[in-house]
Amino acid sequence: MHRNEIFVGKQIQKSENTMKNILIGLCVIGLVGCDDASTIENKLDTSLRSLINSQGLTADPLLNRQVPDISSLQAQLGMDLFFSKSLGGDQDSACVTCHHPALGGGDNLSLPIGVESDDPDLLGAGRTNTNAANNPEGGPPVPRNAPTTFNVVAWDKFQFHDGRVESLDPQPGLNGSSVAGIRTPDSAFGVADPLAGDNLVQAQARFPVTSREEMKGFNHEAYTNQTIRELLAGRLGGYGDYVDDDGNTVVLADTGHWLTKFRAAFSSPTGTAENLITEQNVSKSIAEYERSQAFFDTPWKSYVEGNDTAISDDAKEGALLFYTSSEQGGANCSSCHSGDFFTDESFHNLAMPQIGPGKGDGIDGSKDFGRARETGLDQDKFAFRTPALINVEVTGPWSHAGAYTSLEAVIKHHSNAANAIDNFDNSPLLPADIRNLDQMTENTQEALSMPNFELETLNLNDMQVGFLVEFLKSLTDPCVKDRECLGQWIPDGDVRTDPNGDQLNAVNQYGELL
Repeated sequence: MHRNEIFVGKQIQKSENTMKNILIGLCVIGLVGCDDASTIENKLDTSLRSLINSQGLTADPLLNRQVPDISSLQAQLGMDLFFSKSLGGDQDSACVTCHHPALGGGDNLSLPIGVESDDPDLLGAGRTNTNAANNPEGGPPVPRNAPTTFNVVAWDKFQFHDGRVESLDPQPGLNGSSVAGIRTPDSAFGVADPLAGDNLVQAQARFPVTSREEMKGFNHEAYTNQTIRELLAGRLGGYGDYVDDDGNTVVLADTGHWLTKFRAAFSSPTGTAENLITEQNVSKSIAEYERSQAFFDTPWKSYVEGNDTAISDDAKEGALLFYTSSEQGGANCSSCHSGDFFTDESFHNLAMPQIGPGKGDGIDGSKDFGRARETGLDQDKFAFRTPALINVEVTGPWSHAGAYTSLEAVIKHHSNAANAIDNFDNSPLLPADIRNLDQMTENTQEALSMPNFELETLNLNDMQVGFLVEFLKSLTDPCVKDRECLGQWIPDGDVRTDPNGDQLNAVNQYGELL
């Protein structure tokens, strides 16, 4: 990890176990033996370390991975691009609109508001979109929750909730060679996209600018995925032309600002804008920035490495539930949230509440069939990618549609999905005008009735839910809750503002800089 030196040693483990404190108090007044408290704690550690060893956990998903340094020139260029509204079709949104480091690598909204916001620089709670012309039903038009950019470097197989960007298994090629690649929405299912780039993150980074709700805007319908990317690269580089809404050709202005940065980042001091400021180099730089956001220095990691006091006893109780099968009285969470990255990188139908506009599936177009949209298989209907859980505490709201705004609610859904759906509370959702809430039960009941619905009914009690929440909080790297530490991934608006004034300097609903 790359951290400011002033941050080293700043965080101190403070949590203590309630039961242990009670036993110590009873020991002092002579009602129990004074060995009881430490005995309970020792049993917790013995049981938990046995599970850790049996599953071969290291708590370090970064083993044998190359993580870009945020101070590298390409990652710095990627940060500037990530925060620039020049990559928004109408220059009113940026990558960071839905993925701000200070908002857990997301936007803190159930469903994102990308283009046509009433205030493009206001992120998180209070962000609104009231463009009735393009969104007559009101509410945010983006149908899925914004996944966090934190730790994207650790994904091996898929990007996006439905895995529409995916690594392909190598296939036999000529002369015994191996043919593989990355499939994207620009290529047929199972077929590699020749322009996908060097890794999954670069492949993913090429698509937000093609979504009219996220960044492309509603005024560029004539542009294909590739031509809008090339248009935006030309806008940055001051080359090529742009056709406006009236069909007029507009020559893009040459500022030279971005060319200087691309020349430095790609070690080409005399390179031309046309050769350097390409859609491929744009996505490659953004990917380096995103991949540098590796936050894995968690209390859980410290515990797995041998520090028994790194997490509270409540968190240890939660870990035991997490890693124990339901047959043995546990919550069986690790059957899907497996390994050191806490995901099997597969797809499951959990009947998470379907709120918002949906992806256009079903008779009325209000549903989202998830992975089945890619595979075409009924067995994949309503199945979505298992999220990783590192830093999950700060990445809410949770689920593919952001239906839950507390970890307790998410766990209770996993414990008894039917009950959670019947008693679904939409009042905490952000923003308040999310569409299709009246259809939520009907849409979600269909997922619940599918043969591929996977959740057991566990009926965990409130204490068990609380233990699991404490364990999930132990998966939080302190840096992601510390603005000073996160400052390395947030540009200084006073220094880095591009000459077009397009850098997004995010503020919250109170006008405070994020």
